[in-house]
Formats: sequence, C-alpha cells, structure tokens
Amino acid sequence: MLREGGKLSLLTLASRVLGLLREMTRAAFMGTGGLADAFTVAFIIPNFLRRLFAEGSVTVAFIPTFTGYLAEGDEKKAREFLSASFTVLVVLVTGVISLGIACTPLIVRLFGSEPVETAVLTRIMFPFLGLVSVAALLQGILNSIGIFTPSGLAPILFNVCFIAVPYLIGGWTANPARAMAIGVVAGGIAQALCQLPAVLRAGWHFGFVGIRQAFSNPGMRKVLALIAPTIIGMAAYQLNDLVCTSLASNAGTGAASSLQYSLRLQELILGIFAVSAGTVLLPNLADSARRTDWPAFTEALGRGMRMIVLVTLPVALFSMAVGRDIVTLLFRTREFGEESVRLTSAAFFFHMCGLAFIALNRVLAPAFYARSDTRTPTWAGIASFAVNIILAVLLARPLHGPGIALALSIASAVNTFALVFAFVRTGVPGAGRAVASTGRYFCKILAFSVLAALPVLAIRPLIGRWFGSSHSRLVSAGLPLVLESLVFALVGLGLLALSGDTIAKSLLLALRRRGTARLGRGD
Repeated sequence: MLREGGKLSLLTLASRVLGLLREMTRAAFMGTGGLADAFTVAFIIPNFLRRLFAEGSVTVAFIPTFTGYLAEGDEKKAREFLSASFTVLVVLVTGVISLGIACTPLIVRLFGSEPVETAVLTRIMFPFLGLVSVAALLQGILNSIGIFTPSGLAPILFNVCFIAVPYLIGGWTANPARAMAIGVVAGGIAQALCQLPAVLRAGWHFGFVGIRQAFSNPGMRKVLALIAPTIIGMAAYQLNDLVCTSLASNAGTGAASSLQYSLRLQELILGIFAVSAGTVLLPNLADSARRTDWPAFTEALGRGMRMIVLVTLPVALFSMAVGRDIVTLLFRTREFGEESVRLTSAAFFFHMCGLAFIALNRVLAPAFYARSDTRTPTWAGIASFAVNIILAVLLARPLHGPGIALALSIASAVNTFALVFAFVRTGVPGAGRAVASTGRYFCKILAFSVLAALPVLAIRPLIGRWFGSSHSRLVSAGLPLVLESLVFALVGLGLLALSGDTIAKSLLLALRRRGTARLGRGD
C-alpha cells in the first residue's frame, strides 16, 4: 500500500498543486464577485452529478464486482460485464445530461447568482458529466488490476486544460467564466482519453451491447443493487455542497465563491494523501474480505487510519493558525483583494476543523464497500447530511460563509463517528482494537499539534511587524509562512522523535528503502 499509495500520492499531489494554480487563475480573472459566484454555481451542478455517477457509485460498486470476476478467472464473463457496464453508464448519463440541459433555467432559480449567466455556464459544462463518468469506469478497470498511474495522470490533464484554455481563447469569449467553462469540458475529454490506452494495453476491450442484455447481466444487476443505496448516501453527502452553495449564494456577494476557494485548499491537502490511501486501500480490503482474512483486513485498515491522522491533523492545526497568510500568498492579486482574503480565510479556518474527519471517512468507507456493505455508509451519509443542513441554515444568517463551513466540519465528524460505531458493531475480529488504537493515536497527535502551534502563534505578531509593511505578497505573506512552517515542523518532529512514534518510523523506513533501492539500480 505504501508503494502504490506513494506513486499515486505524488501524482495526486501534482494534480492538487495544479488545481491550486487553477484556483489562482480563477481568482485572478474573477475574484469573489458576481461572475465568480455564477461560475461556482454553474460548475457545482454537473459536478454534483459527477460524484454520483462517477467517483461515488460507479467506482465503489464496480471495483468489488469486477475484482470478483478476476478472482474467478472467467475472462469471458468479465468482458461481458465490462460491456454491460459501459452500455448502462452511457445510457443513464446521456439521459441525465439531456434532462439537465433542458431544465437548467429551472435549476438556477434555486440559487442567488445572476440567472442568465449561470444558465449559460451550466449548459456549457453539463457534457462534462458524461466524459468524466466514462473516465471513472476506465479508472475502475485499471485500479482493479493494480494499475494506478493513468488514473493519477487524468486529473493533472484536467487541470492543465482548465488553466490553459482561458488564456488561449479568453479573448474570443464573452467573459473569462465562459472560457473556463470550455476548459472544463476539454479537461473531461483529456481525463477519458489518457486512460483508454492503458485499458487497451491490458487487454480489456469492450463496447456497446443491447440495453436489455446490459441490464440483465448478472454482474450489472449486482452493481445496480449496490449502487441503489450508495446513490442515496452519496446524494445526501453531495447535497451538502449543493444546499450550502445555495445558502451561500443568498448570503451576500462573494460568500459562495469564497467557500469554494477555501474548499479547494482543503482538497489540496486531502489529495496529498487521503484520497490516494482510500483508492489503494479498497482493492486490498476487498481481497482480504473475499479470503475472510480478517486479521489482515483490520491491520491494513487500522494502519491506514493512523497514517491519515498523522498526516492531516498537524496540517489542519497549522492551517488554522496561519490561514490568512496562506490565502494571501496564494490568491491575493488583481480581482482578489483584501475583502476576498478576509472572506476566504474566515471560511478556511472552519473548513480545517473538519479536515481529519473527512480524511478518515475516505478510509473508513472502503472498509464497508470491500464487504459489499453499501447501506452503512448510506445511513451515515444521510445522518451527516441532516446535521449539516440544520446547522448551515442556523449558522448562515449570523456567520454567513464561515458558519456554513463550520456546519460542514461538524457534519463530517458526525459521519466519522457513525462509521466508527458501525464498524465496531460489524463483529469483524480485531475491529474494536483497530478503532481504539486509532482513537488513542488521534489524541496523541492532536496534543502534539497543539504544542507545535503554540510557538507559531507566539511569534506571529513579531513576524508581522518585520514583513507586514512590504507591498509584495511573497514577502509580506510568503516569508512569514516559511518561518512559521519551520517552527511548527521542528517542534512537531521533535515530539514525534521523543515519543518514538511507530507510524512515523514506518513511513521513514519505507522512504529510506525506496531511496536505497533506487540508488542500487542507479536511478
């Protein structure tokens, strides 16, 4: 898991860095004004459906089923299943895209952004749903056979298209938002095409079959049975974004776009490790569950959870302490002024409160999917959705965007505790020990992170007096951020060394072994 997760983490890190450059480009062109809010609303509508058809339902239900065919060694049945999956996916997604484009004027009325521009942008970007759904199917095939690199390259190409297209065609479109919308569609095409050669080289060819034949395929029926509750749970989770964006778009100009900038920073951190760990962990857990090797199952899950805590909890505490410097350094330019910095950094603080819980959810959910249990994450998602909506409605008026961010963080914690409680009650041998060990480790890393953040908070006023008068954001925000990072890292690493942290040691040894192997090969 460390080896494959490391490769995918590097690619995901590159993708997230490009995603950050993408958001910096968007901030420079649009800031947090009305056009930015219109683009935010327009993109979140097809993006909401993408997470249902692509990353959520297709990948989660497809991988365990396809892995079962691979274990049986029946290549003919596996190919029939692939063709059935492709046919059903294309038929369903095409219908949703057509309906969505037709109903766009009705959909945008739910939001407070400018309706005409929002409708135009939404219709431009709706085909992105179909392209990225096919890309998700190809990713499911590759991940099932242990190939992860093309899947890691796909989002990199998407971000390159998003960044480059506005500069290339911005002069020929009515406004920067429409050029970026075209870039989104171009990125969807790139995501699908970059994975197809790897699928074909692996020998997995598939195509269209009759609709009746596709829906009657045994594997397809199993996928649909797994997808039904998954869609409900994923819909509940993704409706968080949709409803919160609607609330934010009605909470004042800039609230919706500032929340999205903050979320992109959060996803950058999650993508460095958490998403990759969950992606690599699912096939391993599915194989252990198929062999009923529960000691291996709980050991892999427990270690994965502790690794997530070690990575995300310190980053969350540090980001909460120096969030304004991070936002200023990355975004403050052209249309993104001081008010935009204030709105985004306030939302970022409360989003970081839930970072570790969101990351843990990315690892806990595969533990249920690997056992073909999609109901438990569904109910946990519904509970999280209910908490989020209630709190967002209550907090949006007094706190505006930051209140909506806080609601999401609390809801993510509720989701985590629900999954932990359900996992312990599954009766899987060793489940209780894995959870208890992770809980103790969480408290330890939280204490270390707080201790490391205290000197950072103490030196911030002094550093601000040194560099705050500079007109260059690289000096006024960048240099303080470097110094603060060094102080936090030195204290945190010192505490880990003094405590003899085993998880940190295992990661360090793995990196050393890989470095030694590369030197031995002369790389």
